[in-house]
Amino acid sequence: MPVKIVECIPNFSEARRPEVVDQIIAAVQAVPGVGVLDRHSDLDHNRTVLTFVGEPAPVEEAAYAAIAKAAELIDLNQHQGQHPRIGATDVVPFVPISGMTMVECVEMARRLGKRVADNLGIPVYFYEEAAQRPERRNLEDIRRGEYEGLKQAVLEDPARAPDLGPAQLGSAGATVIGAREALIAYNIYLNTPDVSIAEKIARRVRNSSGGFRYVKAMGVLVGGLAQVSMNLTNFRRSPMAQITETVRREAARYGASIHHSEIVGLVPNQALVNAARWYLQLDGFENEQLLDSRLFSWQSEQVSAAKPEQTDFLDQVAEGTPSPGGGSAAAHSGALAAALVAMVARLTVGKPKYAEAEAEAWQVIARAEELRKVLSAAIDLDAQAFDGILQARRLPKMDEAQQQARTDAIYQATLHAARVPLETAGECFAVLRLAARMAEIGNLNAISDAGAGAQLALAAFRSAALNVRINLLGLEAEPEPARMLAQLAELEGKVDAASQSVDESLLKRAGLRAKLG
Repeated sequence: MPVKIVECIPNFSEARRPEVVDQIIAAVQAVPGVGVLDRHSDLDHNRTVLTFVGEPAPVEEAAYAAIAKAAELIDLNQHQGQHPRIGATDVVPFVPISGMTMVECVEMARRLGKRVADNLGIPVYFYEEAAQRPERRNLEDIRRGEYEGLKQAVLEDPARAPDLGPAQLGSAGATVIGAREALIAYNIYLNTPDVSIAEKIARRVRNSSGGFRYVKAMGVLVGGLAQVSMNLTNFRRSPMAQITETVRREAARYGASIHHSEIVGLVPNQALVNAARWYLQLDGFENEQLLDSRLFSWQSEQVSAAKPEQTDFLDQVAEGTPSPGGGSAAAHSGALAAALVAMVARLTVGKPKYAEAEAEAWQVIARAEELRKVLSAAIDLDAQAFDGILQARRLPKMDEAQQQARTDAIYQATLHAARVPLETAGECFAVLRLAARMAEIGNLNAISDAGAGAQLALAAFRSAALNVRINLLGLEAEPEPARMLAQLAELEGKVDAASQSVDESLLKRAGLRAKLG
């Protein structure tokens, strides 16, 4: 399975105090597994754009650490700059790079937003693909009025209230968090200080006033030159070369020309290749002709070939040792069931046909992922519990005191070995309920996957239940074992109802007969 790589490009409202920016970057670099690729500080904008990458968990942690550090060091009441802003950490987008889906990036954005709101008390708005309200997809709509205007608006206008956190802006302002495709921050400077020319050109090229579909633009004065400041949200559909030539033609209408241009942060290689093809009129040029790309591919292949193969869980089960056994296998099956449920939910969100189910589907994703982690951990916990019984049986029994201590240890280890699969059974029941719900409301094209998840969850539940009963065999009269068995019996009654619900949904929505009970 390919490694999941996600990019994060937070924008901080500070550039004129490099020591502050250094501390924010240090907070990011302190998280293992995160690589900082770029830092761009603009003194006129008084804004720093940071780019870092890694696997999802460390990138999410690094983003939080950066937001916390920026809130500590940056006071928006003292901030001045050319670029619109509402927060110390103004905007935090996640971009899928490799092995990542946009839905996963949305989940990251929402988790981070909740943590920022709950722990730091910073108002949070979600934008682009993570937006919870259609009017908040565009960043410029959220930033209307900037920090000073929003500070008053959130107190008076419910429509401007944040998605999470207090409806009140402190010195750190608010933070906009979201998920989007790769964006190119592209600025073209004109050979004139007349910012009105840049403003007219910006109106000509931006989507909101009839220009290029995937261009956002504004005219500003930077370093004594008029600048057309642009965000290209889809460089394939709105190519850099054509935009540049449009700016060049429009500038000529007003007696101006292009002085120079710049890219803020990183740019996809393909965007420059496309520009080269256009300007150089290259015919039949293929990406495979790029030396750097071929070299990167070769190095990646060498690294992959050098990695030793890890022993698979299935191989461990098949080795002929008592552990891992049925309890671990039950937890593994339950975790797989949870993964299937999460998949169905992710195939449901973002689909107009299932808009009414979207909010609940997001909740299912969060709960299914939580259960998947717990059940994955239970694979080892069950094996460890069994090993605990073996260790208790190896205790000495030379005299009466040792015999009693050994008996007590075996009893306690046996109870623990029963509790683990009992908890697994409860978690598998929870997965089954989620599968039942997704079979009822989820994407019809994935209803068989919901059914498969339910079947796995049911099998995992019954396997775990069997392990509970085996471990408690002969102890049914004892108070604690009796309580555990009563709890199991109660779960079994609920399982029957949940499995019947899945059967009914499969039959009603898809004409499938797949009896679970």
